[in-house]
Amino acid sequence: MKTLIQAFRTKELRNKILFVFAMIIIYRIGSFIPIPGVDYKVVHACTVKLASSSENFIGLVNLFSGGSLLQLSIFALGVMPYITASIVIQLLRVVIPRFEALHKEGQSGETKLTQYTRYLTIGLAILQSTTILVTARTGALFNYQCGNNIIPDGSMWSLIVMVLIMTGGTGLIMWMAELITDKGIGQGMSVLIFMSICSGFLPKLWEIGWGTNGSNGDWNKFAIVGGVLIVILIFVDFVELAQRRIPVQYTRRMIGRKMYGGSSTYLPLKVNMSGVIPPIFASSILAVPTLIAQFGDKSKAWVNWIEANLANSTSAWYIAFYTVMIVFFCFFYTEITFNPDETADNMKEYGGFIPGIRAGSATSHYLSYVMNRLNTVGAIYLLFVALIPTVLIMALHLNTKLPFGGTTILIIAGVGLDTLRQAKAQTEQFQYAGFLFKHDEQKQVSK
Repeated sequence: MKTLIQAFRTKELRNKILFVFAMIIIYRIGSFIPIPGVDYKVVHACTVKLASSSENFIGLVNLFSGGSLLQLSIFALGVMPYITASIVIQLLRVVIPRFEALHKEGQSGETKLTQYTRYLTIGLAILQSTTILVTARTGALFNYQCGNNIIPDGSMWSLIVMVLIMTGGTGLIMWMAELITDKGIGQGMSVLIFMSICSGFLPKLWEIGWGTNGSNGDWNKFAIVGGVLIVILIFVDFVELAQRRIPVQYTRRMIGRKMYGGSSTYLPLKVNMSGVIPPIFASSILAVPTLIAQFGDKSKAWVNWIEANLANSTSAWYIAFYTVMIVFFCFFYTEITFNPDETADNMKEYGGFIPGIRAGSATSHYLSYVMNRLNTVGAIYLLFVALIPTVLIMALHLNTKLPFGGTTILIIAGVGLDTLRQAKAQTEQFQYAGFLFKHDEQKQVSK
């Protein structure tokens, strides 16, 4: 709170914050503008009727779009195509040597990779918008509870126009996110995701205590869920800030007539290096059989097994698969994003070494050993956070969807911490009194 008050006192930072608020308002307004050709009354009736208690792929897209997916608005896809494209480009660095070379080139290479990400985002937006419209037209988007009269005009020209509008909305969101990053505070795409989640957070939390009509709620469950949420947020903030600091010593080097180096620093390794990616990947992959089963024959045994086990987040099979996938992607994604061999080579090139560890391959093996231990702790932490909603649903017998899930908690805590750190860093550029005051205090103590 103190950081925000100091930021509003500075004109430059105040303008940045107001710019971010303006972009958020435009984003939220677009989330309620329906696509031309959609019967909005039918869609509204379907969203009221639909009740889902699992975080499947459609639930994730609807979460990241601020609820605009099930409303079939112009921003129905939200930021999901850009997130998927960014993850795919990162994964392709392992397969395509050209992408890895661009990553090592620095700022110019990252600019080129960002351009590829934009192109892939538009392609994924076309694919996802087409899939969503087809599933909405057949009724599968709303679990066949609303019939097939959501899109009255099912002609090819009408579908093409709707696909173009949804794709254009994704491009506009991507542009707005980049504007927030350049002219505002925080990472633009993360800020939009944060606001999308928070837009439906409080109403769902209030619904546990108040109920749908003011009579079927339970305030005791509301108090329990609210208390657990606060405790988990504090715990997530503590773990996300936790680091394993590996000391690094740099040798002295003579360059010309001057001596350089000889300093001591540390290599910070986060406990949760993979972030929110493992729960997202696990939920998305487990949702694929459920989507396939929606188009299958209800009398088939495999369809009934999928709906009873994989479509239910409280079933033993779902929890088992979910656990295995989170652990796998925790190690897999960290292996891609953090390369011990590259880090060891960079340290050796600049004369750095870990005390007690030889430079080169020995440093790489040591970093791999430390990362495996950190990933083990990080995987346990992600499992704990991701399975808390399931435990609450089973323990409290909640029939409605919880206002938070494992993915939701990680995003809210991570984005909130990152934005506050950036705001504090920019505030300190304009606030010198605090530094001078602390320096004078230290002088007096030393005397």
